[in-house]
Amino acid sequence: MVKNIHIVEDDVAFGKMLITFLERKGFTVGTSITGTDARLVLQNKKIDLLITDLKLPDDTGLDILEFAKNNSPDTKVILMTAYSEVDTAVKAIKKGALDYISKPFRPEELLMVIEQDFENDVIPASEIAPKKESIAKKTQPKDSKIPSEKQNFVTGISENSKKFNEYLKLVGPTDMCVLIQGESGTGKEVAAKAIHKYSMRKSNNFVAVDCGAIPKEIAASEFFGHVKGSFTGAVNDKKGHFEAAHGGTLFLDEVGNLSYENQVQLLRALQERKIKPVGSNKEIDVDVRILSATNEDLLKAVSEGKFREDLYHRLNEFSIHIPSLRERKDDLFLFTEYFLAEANKSLGKEVLGFSKEVEETFKNYAWPGNLRELKNVIKRSVLLTPGTLVPLDVIPREVIFSEKKDAEKKDFSKESNEKQLILNALKEADYNKSKAAKLLNITRKTLYNKLELYNIEL
Repeated sequence: MVKNIHIVEDDVAFGKMLITFLERKGFTVGTSITGTDARLVLQNKKIDLLITDLKLPDDTGLDILEFAKNNSPDTKVILMTAYSEVDTAVKAIKKGALDYISKPFRPEELLMVIEQDFENDVIPASEIAPKKESIAKKTQPKDSKIPSEKQNFVTGISENSKKFNEYLKLVGPTDMCVLIQGESGTGKEVAAKAIHKYSMRKSNNFVAVDCGAIPKEIAASEFFGHVKGSFTGAVNDKKGHFEAAHGGTLFLDEVGNLSYENQVQLLRALQERKIKPVGSNKEIDVDVRILSATNEDLLKAVSEGKFREDLYHRLNEFSIHIPSLRERKDDLFLFTEYFLAEANKSLGKEVLGFSKEVEETFKNYAWPGNLRELKNVIKRSVLLTPGTLVPLDVIPREVIFSEKKDAEKKDFSKESNEKQLILNALKEADYNKSKAAKLLNITRKTLYNKLELYNIEL
C-alpha cells in the first residue's frame, strides 16, 4: 500500500508541481534536491515509493536505486529522466527499478504508472483521504478532485506568487484597510477572502459589494440601509452592507466606479465608523474592516479629480498587487488542474487532463483575461471533450492562433488585451451586451464603461 512517497528532483519548480499534484491525491510526499539528502532519508524514514531523477548534481538515479535496494529493501523505485535511452531503462529495470518514465510527462501519467505497477497494493487516488479530511469533503463523490473549502485558494509556486502570498499572510491578522490592485480576472475577490480567513474576523461575515453594479441614486441605501417609507419603494426597513458586515470584513470591488458623491459618503463612514440609514436620524456604530479592489489606476484618477485623494489614502493603508497569469507561468499547471476539477464536477464529466498539444498552447498563450479567461476556456473545453484528454480542436481559436497574431504585431499593453477580450466576447455572444457581460463575468454597467473607454461602437 503506497502512502509515503519521496521525490528526488533538482528542478525545484517541477518537483513542487509533482508534490502538489500527489498531495492532492492524498499521498504523503517529501522531497530532496540532492542524492546525499535522499540517502539520508532512506536510512532514517520508511518510504514506500522513491521517485528519482536519473541525473542529479551530485549523484545518479541508478546509484540511488542501488543504495535503496541495499539499505531500504521495501522501498520501490521509479526513475524519471529527460534522456529516454533504452539501455538506461534496461539497466534500471535489471537493478530492480519498478518502472521508468521519460520527461516531459504529465502528472496524470505518473499516477497511472504508480497505480498500474502496484496493482492491488496501491489505493486508487480517488479513494485516498487527506489526513484532515473535512465532513464536507467526505460527502463528495469518490472521484471528486475538488479541494475542500480550506484549499480553494491556489497558492502557487512561482516567486511572484510566493511574494503575493506572503503579503496576504502578513496583512491578514491586522485591521488595516487593504487596496488590492491587479488586472481584470486575476482573482481579487479570492485574495480578499484569503485575507479575511487569515484575520481575527474570520468567524464573522465577509460581505462583497460590486461598486460598479450599484446605481449612484441608491448607493446610500445599499451601503447604509434605509427605514420604511424613506423613499418610494422603501416598503420595509433594510439593513445595509456596512451593518451586515459588522464585526467582519466588507470588500468593495471596483471601488473606482463609485460616483464622487458616494465617495464622500463612504469616506465619512470610514472616518466616523458610524452610519446613518436613509430616512433615519439615528446613527449606528459599525466595526468593519475594509478591503477594496480595482483594476484601474486610482492615482491617475486622483490626479484627474475623479477620485478623492483622502479616500484613496484611507483605503490604501496597505496595497497588494496581484500578479497577472503571464507573470507567474510556473503556476499555470496548478490553476489548470484546479479548474479542470471544478469543470468536471459542475459538468458531470471525467476528463483526466490535457493533451500535450493543449499544454504547449496554454504555455505559449499570454492569457490577457488571466484566471477568469483560463477558467472559462477550460470549462468550455471540458464540455466539448469526448474522451479523457482535452484535444487541441476544442480550444478557442484565439488561444491557438495567438502566437501568429503576436508575430505580426506585438502589443503587450493591458488596454489592448482587454479591448480584444471584450471584442471576442461580443462576437461570441452575437453582440448581445448582456450575454457578453456574463461571458466576461462583469456587470452590464462595467461593460458599458469599458465600451466607452475603448471607443467600441456597436
